[in-house]
Amino acid sequence: MGSAEEDYNFVFKVVLIGESGVGKTNLLSRFTRNEFNHDSRTTIGVEFSTRTILVGDAVVKAQIWDTAGLERYRAITSAYYRGAVGALVVFDITKHQTYDVVDRWLKELYDHAEASIIVMLVGNKTDLAQAREVPMEEAKMFADNNGLLFVETSALDSTNVEQAFETILKEIFHKVQKQKQRSNHSNTVSLASESPENTAPAQTEKSPCCVAI
Repeated sequence: MGSAEEDYNFVFKVVLIGESGVGKTNLLSRFTRNEFNHDSRTTIGVEFSTRTILVGDAVVKAQIWDTAGLERYRAITSAYYRGAVGALVVFDITKHQTYDVVDRWLKELYDHAEASIIVMLVGNKTDLAQAREVPMEEAKMFADNNGLLFVETSALDSTNVEQAFETILKEIFHKVQKQKQRSNHSNTVSLASESPENTAPAQTEKSPCCVAI
């Protein structure tokens, strides 16, 4: 990492949500530090870690936020979601009850986050496939029906962890690029038509998406 960490074009805030014990913290530590902690004791308080990756020709700094146990107390506030442009809704494939409440987590997310947020449904703990309670096809269909990205992961053996985060960061990046193109086009149109309404939506959506350095 080192000094390269400081040289980036965009910062994307991505939040991890889901029931306690589904593996959110280990997904975070596996992606940002390539670590896995077998001690499942919960730390109370919001935490975040960063990792910088290359998306196309742009350097993107991912700022990944973890609830760190607050979900047990329903203490997550709107500040946790503020400015987030991506979210991973995580459930444990071996505990159907963690999948049953995905709808509630999605509602909370959409109540507090930007409407344009990119959301991925993540079925974690594929290393415990013999204890699976949530069929992959069921979760994939739910994700498709709700316009969500979908992947199954294992923070323990690293399966698809890189893919999950890189996929959502690339989706966010492409969305920002499209908004920038629309904004540029709208500015041209508005100068000709003298209609400020043309530029407002793109600017409103774009402002929380990234920090250009």
